[in-house]
Amino acid sequence: MNLSNFGMDSVTLAGPLEAKLRASKASGFSQLMLWAKDLAAHPGGLDEAVRVVRASGVRVTGIQVMRDYEGLGGALHDYKLDIAKQMLMVCKAVGAPLLMVCSSTSSHASGDLAHIARDLAKLATLALPLGVKVGYEALSWGRHVNQYQQSWEAVDRAGHANLGVVLDSFHMLANQATFEELDDIPAHKIALVQLSDYMWRELRSAEERLETARHLRVFPGEGMHAKELSDMLRRLERNGYRGDFSFEVFNDDYLQFTPEVVARRAHRSAKWVTDQVLRRSLTVLQATAGHPVMA
Repeated sequence: MNLSNFGMDSVTLAGPLEAKLRASKASGFSQLMLWAKDLAAHPGGLDEAVRVVRASGVRVTGIQVMRDYEGLGGALHDYKLDIAKQMLMVCKAVGAPLLMVCSSTSSHASGDLAHIARDLAKLATLALPLGVKVGYEALSWGRHVNQYQQSWEAVDRAGHANLGVVLDSFHMLANQATFEELDDIPAHKIALVQLSDYMWRELRSAEERLETARHLRVFPGEGMHAKELSDMLRRLERNGYRGDFSFEVFNDDYLQFTPEVVARRAHRSAKWVTDQVLRRSLTVLQATAGHPVMA
């Protein structure tokens, strides 16, 4: 685990696309998670936005976000599938290897796991020839899938090589998830790990959960869940995850500062994350020093 594994999320940074890319790169990050609206809202249009991203030398972690996709039927399913196809084309254009899909909040969506898995597999198949992987994330307020274990169950049931699960520390902490079942998820089936924290120990209402999620997250190392995050990170490291980590930090305060200031905070957080894993590894090595491994 090193800095090349980490990237910011453009939603955390103020300013135009060019400024976000420049600040991210200047702080030592080689990748950035983009939202489709970053590209669509560019004054020069989509083609110019793609040119700007490719010229920056910054790798695109993935594209956010396909919402309320799975579990629908009839005209609603057809509509969302068409939107998903357009999102995949955006991924291809900008060289994004991952399309993020959040668990549905729609009252029109079925909670049938077979239906959900079938829809995810269909999207993964469509993405395959474009060189894009699909990652499925459990929103903590998802209507039917709101725990990471459920998102993994859907991915596992879909059984598609081009489909993985996205783990998001905020949603896991918000639901007071336990991390033991992370051990059941093969490392190669984790498409991405999103990291953030928040400033209080518990979320006392659905309204507070949404307010915190959308406006008041902080970087790992700044919040109140250092112990839980350390446990999560060490489990992932021990289980062999060597993929990307993205700091998905929705924070209105950070949007009042220049992208460079916020990117430096993210860099400190990346160091905090790596220190949590390294410190544990050193402790294990010290405890076993002088005791040779028996063949």
